[in-house]
Amino acid sequence: MTANNEADAAEMTVDREVVVSRMISAPRELVFEAFTQVRHLSRWWGPDGFSTTTRSFEFRSGGIWDFVMHGPDGTDYQEWITWQEIIPSERIELLHGAFRDDPDAFTSVLTFEPIGDQTRIVMRTVFPTRELRDEAVQRYHAIEGGEQTLGNLASYVDELVRDGAAPNAVTGRE
Repeated sequence: MTANNEADAAEMTVDREVVVSRMISAPRELVFEAFTQVRHLSRWWGPDGFSTTTRSFEFRSGGIWDFVMHGPDGTDYQEWITWQEIIPSERIELLHGAFRDDPDAFTSVLTFEPIGDQTRIVMRTVFPTRELRDEAVQRYHAIEGGEQTLGNLASYVDELVRDGAAPNAVTGRE
């Protein structure tokens, strides 16, 4: 896609999207790994006060993550992610809904940009309609939830770095 086509596509979705970003004080490879391995995801995924139970997880293009988010009020949220495109350490595109083939599922593109010894993660989410985006923002606090989720990722990665686990986490050695 040319730069003009990308700009045109972005302009067409602006009323249906939510964008959140965060600088994380860690190498891009570690931030990417924390986002893509189930052993890490269960430690930080979701807004403040939420926990996650994974039913199945296969991180590959076309693979799925079937999980339940448990809200602080005891509400369970059924979740289903299909990984659509993966460029290791750089980009993830996913389709996120409540179940397989959810007609209200939204697309998120996550980019991982190295900036010195830090990583900027940008999560751009596009909903099928403006109304679904508005509902996600107003009813489910999508912006605050996205910011909290990336904040939880940053805190978790900081813990890995502080505990000296960062080199082992990247290589997969325990």
